[in-house]
Amino acid sequence: MNINITDPIFHDEAKAQAHIEAQRWNGEPVCPHCGSDRVRRMKGKTQAGMFLCNDCRDKFTVRTGTVMERSHVPLHKWLLATHIMAASKKGMSAAQMGRMIGVSYKTAWFLCHRIREAMDGANGDGPIGGPGQVVEADETYVGGKAKNRAWGAIPKKKIVVSLVERGGHSRSFHVANVHANTLRGVLVQNVDRASTLMTDENRGYITVGREFKGGHYAVNHKAAQYANGLFHSNTAENFFSIFKRGVVGTYHHLSEAHLHRYLAEFDLRANTRDMSDQDRADAIILGGIGRRLTYRRIDKLAA
Repeated sequence: MNINITDPIFHDEAKAQAHIEAQRWNGEPVCPHCGSDRVRRMKGKTQAGMFLCNDCRDKFTVRTGTVMERSHVPLHKWLLATHIMAASKKGMSAAQMGRMIGVSYKTAWFLCHRIREAMDGANGDGPIGGPGQVVEADETYVGGKAKNRAWGAIPKKKIVVSLVERGGHSRSFHVANVHANTLRGVLVQNVDRASTLMTDENRGYITVGREFKGGHYAVNHKAAQYANGLFHSNTAENFFSIFKRGVVGTYHHLSEAHLHRYLAEFDLRANTRDMSDQDRADAIILGGIGRRLTYRRIDKLAA
């Protein structure tokens, strides 16, 4: 990690607040309620960090309208947790995070999920690929082996489909199955159909592959064919190798309700691989704007 954890923003609340305000507003605060720039900073100890909008007369802070809203965790701990997750290539467990920043496991768990929600926001939502671009599609299965289960029923493995643009962004999804209709839905909603599609021998890609102007090419893994010049899906396989190391070595188990957030986390780090850890963490802070995640909402998913 190229993070200086002695930086005052990770220990001083006022400096942490100033840093986040600079990232969000660059010295020109805007009301998150009405969008007005006619705001003023409020004074006094009880209103430290608060702003008042002169138009709608609502009060707000730098947390308002972000994943940090209504959180009682200090901002300097939010920043440290965000930087740690931004720099941890194979993830950071909530238990370890709680020990490192001095919060309970429950707080750390929710903190990490909120940061993953911000990571999802930082990934963007436009289509990947385009004319002259190659997008690889591949699927993997998440879950333990039956022989390693000590007792109880064997849980069904979860399916993950990843779309990876060579030299560009990746986008991963938890899907119910790998049938042709499911794969087509994922591809046409997330990949520019002017792209070239690369897959393995999965027949579910054949029909949708005809919709891509750049053509559809496949390699046959069952016949031990893994690359034929530029025809391969090794970029997607490389993404899975890092993701699986995170599953096996850090998280051990990913619930189906929250799998999409863990995928967003690994997508974000892959998509910002050319950024410094500092720039990646700043992008995550901005990605959390407009993506407030309440405990009731996240707990309902887990139930």
